[in-house]
Amino acid sequence: MHMSRKHRPDAKVEALRSVELFRNCSDRVLNDIAGLVSESHFAAGEMLCQEGRIGRQAFVILDGEAAVDISGTRVGTLGPGKVVGEMALIDHGPRSATVTALSPMTVLTLSVLEFRSLLDGGGAPVHELLVQLTGRLRELERRAFGTGPPAADRCSLSAD
Repeated sequence: MHMSRKHRPDAKVEALRSVELFRNCSDRVLNDIAGLVSESHFAAGEMLCQEGRIGRQAFVILDGEAAVDISGTRVGTLGPGKVVGEMALIDHGPRSATVTALSPMTVLTLSVLEFRSLLDGGGAPVHELLVQLTGRLRELERRAFGTGPPAADRCSLSAD
């Protein structure tokens, strides 16, 4: 993996805005997050994360495609706009899947320490991320158990 910070902050904000997890975050929150992420590059065949290993980063895919394998079985592929490893930022638990680049990839990388600095700041960024993550959990429960209506799009309670 090769890392750089060459992505312009406004380009990072637009990239983050295209991601479901962040799409309803305010400009202020997106700017805060954009200031923390770094651009990373993965070659085809390189692992972003390995199942069972403790996660220390999350990745927002900007370009390229990755395979997702669980217990050696391909369960899907991910491309631009998808997030890999976000659970590790919260619980520091083991990775639930192995994710491998199928092509050269460009991602935005957010480490546990950077995420923690966002949390330590409290306020709107934390609230917005928690609302988005809760919405994702509710949607997964709905799909798994067939209960309740689809999770509604969440929006910020804070002003920009």
